[in-house]
Amino acid sequence: MSGDWNGAWAAALDELELDVAQIETMLADEHRHAETPPASLWKPPTELGALPLELRPRADEILTRQLRAAEELGRRLTANRQQMAMTARMETGEANKRPVYVDRAM
Repeated sequence: MSGDWNGAWAAALDELELDVAQIETMLADEHRHAETPPASLWKPPTELGALPLELRPRADEILTRQLRAAEELGRRLTANRQQMAMTARMETGEANKRPVYVDRAM
């Protein structure tokens, strides 16, 4: 029973680790396509019981990676919003054509 329990938890951690690895890969690839399908939502297993103690270091490491990835995603979203706001303020020259006067008297 103990081997099945550890194996089930190891499989659950494999799935969770794969999800965070996909996010890390996406963050590392600056030219990732916008059509990337959304990741499926990971749901913690309910039938497994408590996490085995020997898998705790691995679970902690995955959590650390998830937190780093979430922080980086937040940073990039903020940078994206700032860039969009700056771009929105820039004039394209097509919508508002205003006269420009140059004082040549000086």
